[in-house]
Amino acid sequence: MPTINAKLAAGILSGLLAASPLAPALASSLSGAYLAAMQADFRDDYPVAAEYYDRALATDPTNFALMQNALVARVALGDMEIAGPLADKLAQAQPENQLAGLVRLAAAIHDNDFDGAARLLASAPPRVYNPLLAGLVAGWIEVGREDFPAAKAKFDAMTANDAMAAYGQYHKALALAMAGDFVSAETILAGGEQGPLHLTRSALIAHAEILAQLGKEQDALAMLNQAIDGGFPDATLIALRDRLARGDEVAFDQVTEAKDGVAEAYLTLAEALNTDNTERVALLHARLAAYIRPGLIEADLLAAELLENEERYALATEVLSEVPEDSPWYVTAEIRRASTQRDSGDVEGGIATLVALAATHGDQIEVQSELGDAYRSNEQFGEAVAAYTKAIDLIGTPQKIHWVLYYTRGVANERAGDWAAAEADFREALKLSPDQPLVLNYLGYSLLEQGQDYDEALDMIQRAVKGQPDDGYITDSLGWAYYRLGRYQDAVAPMLRAVELTPDDPVINDHLGDVLWMVGRKREADFQWHRALSFGPADDLDMDRIRRKLDVGLDKVRSEDKPGSDG
Repeated sequence: MPTINAKLAAGILSGLLAASPLAPALASSLSGAYLAAMQADFRDDYPVAAEYYDRALATDPTNFALMQNALVARVALGDMEIAGPLADKLAQAQPENQLAGLVRLAAAIHDNDFDGAARLLASAPPRVYNPLLAGLVAGWIEVGREDFPAAKAKFDAMTANDAMAAYGQYHKALALAMAGDFVSAETILAGGEQGPLHLTRSALIAHAEILAQLGKEQDALAMLNQAIDGGFPDATLIALRDRLARGDEVAFDQVTEAKDGVAEAYLTLAEALNTDNTERVALLHARLAAYIRPGLIEADLLAAELLENEERYALATEVLSEVPEDSPWYVTAEIRRASTQRDSGDVEGGIATLVALAATHGDQIEVQSELGDAYRSNEQFGEAVAAYTKAIDLIGTPQKIHWVLYYTRGVANERAGDWAAAEADFREALKLSPDQPLVLNYLGYSLLEQGQDYDEALDMIQRAVKGQPDDGYITDSLGWAYYRLGRYQDAVAPMLRAVELTPDDPVINDHLGDVLWMVGRKREADFQWHRALSFGPADDLDMDRIRRKLDVGLDKVRSEDKPGSDG
């Protein structure tokens, strides 16, 4: 069977398999298992893909295309017990296979087999290993052999380009710090005229820990505060900053043994590869980093993020559930786990996760806010209001950034039927952030729908459109405001623009139909109402009313509306 792109092939064949009543029977044969595996591969469904690739390999054990795809699935699952032997077998037949090389190198380092890792690097054909990864691993192999002069020479030899040189020196500093030479390590990380060698968040943490070993806790504290205040509110940075501020003893634990440095190298590649076209490769590197250094939470979080991007929510939930409660990342991980649970369809489970988190970490604004968001999404508006209120009570003196809490509580209050409380929240949000388009639009549109303060509502919506001109829903609000004011000709342009920006929204298409009818473009109005029906149903959209407009026209429907209605 030839080597082909599994995703492309699955895209061609998936329709045939899905439509065929023979698919279950086919899956028991080589071709059936192969096609079923490719279908799963196309969906990034790694558990199913792995199962069917295994079935296919049982029938055709020397098919290296199958073996390669099976290896991808197993590494993506973090199943190194099966991935390791697969990589060995694949490398014997295809020494140039890059994934097999990555897995075998990670396995050797995981087992502290530094001589074996050195042999893998030395014997690999060209381009099996990324030069950056190979250079860093070569240095850490010498650290593992306890030959620090050789390790420094390896790191210093990474001079092919500026990036290679920078990472070589960063890892040299880590190795020096691990050996206890904090003075030399700090000199490297302090950098020269171009500033500190803070290539990653991990480098910043390492530098702070090294400064603490040198008795320069205040310098470390100032450096961390600068990073956090500069828009880098990382959980680990904040936890380290707080420990230094309390005067707690801070050890250097960024790298405690040679394989920790290799895990850092794999994680560096994973982060660099986290782009639209290489997300799967990034996932494999992240999984291997976590395999080399179990408990490397940053690798787990990245793997979870990549799995979420592939809509593999159950796998992401599984990864996030492994973050321990004593980790600085625990709250972040639990919030994300609740999100992946909800995205997978387990809405109640996601809410339960946040409720449990609020029971132990309820003094954090983010926890109460996320719980409010979860309740609001599930239309439990009373519970949402209560959670948002707890978040607001934790604020102290509200700052501009807190507008969103008043806004979301206002939405929950409005949906719960308490307009007075909702309006008060929206206006408080506008005090904190006067030009916030979301608040201006929501409050303006609500006033419009209730027939209150049309002039103020129009002004708010106009300001919202100015602040966010490419938002179809806000632009729709402007068109609808003109419609409500009887300014039908003025309504046409924004309504056409709204449909252009958000073409498949049934409410916007319905609104455009009404506007077009009122300016005499009745055939076009019928077309838009038909479009609205094709995209519906939707909240706040009366499908029967649209059908009635198609039957008798908008004029007749408006005459039948209850007094005060103008929709």
